[in-house]
Amino acid sequence: MRLLPEAVRRLAAWCAVVLLVSGVGYVGIRLCAELRTAVVPVLLALLGSALLGPFHRRMVKARVNRSVAAAVTCVAVVAVVGGAVYIVVAALIESGDEIVASLKAAARGLTQHFGAAGTSLDDVASNARELLRKFGGTAASGVISGVSVVGESIAMAVLALLLVFFFLRDSDRAVDGLRAVAPRGTADTVEAMARRAFRAVEGFMRGTTLIAFIDAACITVGLLVLRVPGAAGLGALVFVGAYIPYLGAFLSGGVAVLVALADRGFVIALWALGVVLAVQVLEGHVLQPMIQSRTVQMHPAVVMLTITAGASVAGILGMLLAVPLTAAAFGVMYELRERYTAPPETGAPGTASAGGS
Repeated sequence: MRLLPEAVRRLAAWCAVVLLVSGVGYVGIRLCAELRTAVVPVLLALLGSALLGPFHRRMVKARVNRSVAAAVTCVAVVAVVGGAVYIVVAALIESGDEIVASLKAAARGLTQHFGAAGTSLDDVASNARELLRKFGGTAASGVISGVSVVGESIAMAVLALLLVFFFLRDSDRAVDGLRAVAPRGTADTVEAMARRAFRAVEGFMRGTTLIAFIDAACITVGLLVLRVPGAAGLGALVFVGAYIPYLGAFLSGGVAVLVALADRGFVIALWALGVVLAVQVLEGHVLQPMIQSRTVQMHPAVVMLTITAGASVAGILGMLLAVPLTAAAFGVMYELRERYTAPPETGAPGTASAGGS
């Protein structure tokens, strides 16, 4: 190795480090995929604890028993999430036939203006219901596997809720437990890394929740002004979708535009699209820089690549978990850099003169 130039040896060392880290990361991801029924609830519970921690701490400061405070917090989560899901599903079911009818009417209008191209669109819209029936028949053939997936999802959700309860109730013991399992001489470093990572996740969840609430409120008000049916449900859908940065808001906004098209026509749908785009501009240029820059400092390109990687690994759950996990990793990296970057020597030449000038 000494026969090689210094630059080549440095490059080889960095390549070995990158390969080692990539291999460990790949094995870790594969293990998490195999043990997803246990890993996913833990990750969801950590996100829930990061989001609900301030509420639980306020209740504890108000002299509420820790177990009672954790139970009340979990019950509130079930009520809010269950109510939001019910509102969204009910609104979409009520508007489904109207969406299909509106698309057929739009296709007929295109037929009058564009001839053959519009006719083909009209045929597609006319056959949409038949296509849905065929798709439903195909899906029904795999109903057993579908039931198993639903059962697994329910089991993971219940486990995640129970873990949120225990994480909140025993949060005061987490530091002692972490220091007990840390290797000798590394307890302080491990604790600092864990605190930094959890603060990053907590900041992401808090900032995303605030942005989601503002987005949902603005879009709901806009849809109410336009008299679009199911505005509350669509606002709840926007709120839930905002936890997947960029893509979630785009998809939930598209559903709102479709509902507006179904009930109010093409012009109102354009106005609804304008409302959605205006809110997205507000989020991207005002809310994200102002709120998330104080909690999680990640470039939008990093966020988009992280979401794509998460989707390729674990689908929708991967998209939901990718950004907060990356935020935690960035927090750990910042902590290590601050701890192990050598500070400038105080006795170095020029330091005294710089301080005196």
